[in-house]
Amino acid sequence: MQTYARLCAWALARAHARSGYPGMIAGYMGASGTFDDAVGEFAMEYADQNEQDYRGLVTPIKEGRIEAAADV
Repeated sequence: MQTYARLCAWALARAHARSGYPGMIAGYMGASGTFDDAVGEFAMEYADQNEQDYRGLVTPIKEGRIEAAADV
């Protein structure tokens, strides 16, 4: 899982490093709040999904249906 997380972080960092020119992107998006609202809505839905996925993992651990070990 750590290797997977590292690879995801690397890919995300690389994508952001190649994301383009802020002025051109701002010009393309325009002055309305449509894009801002869409990104905000996506972020809220993504956070809700993360919480749901986390509960979907933690519940079976607490119920003893799957075993998990913590690196402390």
